[in-house]
Amino acid sequence: MKNLIMMVGLPRSGKSTIAKTLGHPIVNPDSIRLVLHGQRFCGVAEPMVWAIAKYMVAALFEAGHNFVILDATNTTGKRREEWVDKRWIRTFYPVLTSVDVCKERAIATNDDYILPIIEKMDSQFEHTMDEEVRVWEEEPYCDSKEQEL
Repeated sequence: MKNLIMMVGLPRSGKSTIAKTLGHPIVNPDSIRLVLHGQRFCGVAEPMVWAIAKYMVAALFEAGHNFVILDATNTTGKRREEWVDKRWIRTFYPVLTSVDVCKERAIATNDDYILPIIEKMDSQFEHTMDEEVRVWEEEPYCDSKEQEL
């Protein structure tokens, strides 16, 4: 069975960095946005961004890959549910970096734009549930500065 590895975590948590180490093709909606309209976000384009992402995942599986990584925040059950598909199973890779560390990373790179987004996503964050599907076999990643959830 094909396996969609869904990264789960706040912006600036380290999802992309970890995804690159896993050795599987990566679909990244942030990259799709930049190629599609050259901006980090454009609300009217979001349906197209996610349609392209879904086609890319399906195409990579069709091309023979058994694992594909969806490098997106996937912080709510609703967002994760959108990826239920009979063609693949979903596996979650939680990246549980604290909101404070995520904000520090944004500030360190002069990315003030993302700060309110990090805070909003943190307030709406829903941890993956057992009934959704299995979690990646490795331990969830927690930033070394983070001791508690």
